[in-house]
Amino acid sequence: MSINNNQLLRFTTAGSVDDGKSTLIGRLLYDSKSIFEDQLEAITDTSKKKGHDGVDLALFTDGLRDEREQGITIDVAYRYFTTPKRKFIIADTPGHIQYTRNMVTGASTANAAIILVDARHGVIEQTKRHAFIASLLQIPHIIVCINKMDLVDFKEEAYDTILRQFEEFSSKLLITDVRFIPISALLGDNVVNRSENMPWYQGAPLLHTLETMHISSDLNKVDARFPVQTVLRPQREGFIDYRGYAGRISSGIFRIGDEITAMPSGFTSKIKSIQGPTGELPEAFASMSVAMTLEDDIDVGRGDMIVRSNNKPDASQDIEVMLCWLHNESAKPRAKYAIRHTSNEQTAMIKEIIYKIDINTLGRKMDDSSLNMNDISKVRIRTTKPLMVDSYRENRITGSIILIDENTNETVAAGMVV
Repeated sequence: MSINNNQLLRFTTAGSVDDGKSTLIGRLLYDSKSIFEDQLEAITDTSKKKGHDGVDLALFTDGLRDEREQGITIDVAYRYFTTPKRKFIIADTPGHIQYTRNMVTGASTANAAIILVDARHGVIEQTKRHAFIASLLQIPHIIVCINKMDLVDFKEEAYDTILRQFEEFSSKLLITDVRFIPISALLGDNVVNRSENMPWYQGAPLLHTLETMHISSDLNKVDARFPVQTVLRPQREGFIDYRGYAGRISSGIFRIGDEITAMPSGFTSKIKSIQGPTGELPEAFASMSVAMTLEDDIDVGRGDMIVRSNNKPDASQDIEVMLCWLHNESAKPRAKYAIRHTSNEQTAMIKEIIYKIDINTLGRKMDDSSLNMNDISKVRIRTTKPLMVDSYRENRITGSIILIDENTNETVAAGMVV
């Protein structure tokens, strides 16, 4: 199978503090020759000042100098690198308990999640928390990197024990593709190059796994959804009657001649033309930005959604979502928020908190109706007008919402439609 050289893979890294995430990302960048010479010189100098023999790979990702000097990594740091086979975006999120929201932010668009486990400590509470959030966010591929194998003498038994622990826990979650790789980020074993210290491991190293992972089928190609971002009316010669609906296709495939319905109005028509950046197209599919014209002059505006007539999303004003509260101020009871869903923005209110997840035990707290930073809860939201939603499990784009404080314009929560 040939791999599209321009295909972009987004992955997130999660692990508890000192599991070696920064070293692992540094090793990936260093061994895949994705670091500029001036960066390498600066980091080599810093490593020498700190008294290290070689290059301290963790410094590649510990971003801001202030953070580096304090020895902490905060917030979500995005790193970009390219190999001959693929482009990558890494969302590096801190492992501390208080940064659940950062993991949700970094992982929401990821194709894969790398969960680091310290070979000496095995599957701990943090590992379970990260696996749970990855499952909640429906990240299609999970890679469990069992790190620091050099500290357990590269023993296969240590790897097998962790593999069994993780499988036992993850069997309760909605995770379909899990892979396990024993690594030493510090020494480079099984990160970019195969390990000579672990001949018992027959699988591919991490970079090869990321380069060859099949992600085309992660997109929803069944439910055709086209949220309209703007209406194009050039009003110039040759285009006097032109009315194009522009936006980015969230999922599915649209072809000229397809019968469509504009939601929420319910008006129907057929697709007359599809224009892409390079000209007219016979069809367009998920993640392409296009302008469509319709055979009939129906009323469609920003925030409406064009869908195939035989496959419609739910149009509802009462929506149940799993909500992660991102703001340091708690939610106010029955307060109004702006809700954003694809290109549609309107006003909403949190009507009811159904239950809250205890992120440590993964149990449900039925009697806790507060929403504080990092809380994950199932809530019922009421909107002023219907939203065209799919369940997040079916469609990560049309199944996600964010809530915004109308006074400060800050994003206070992110939600997944149940």
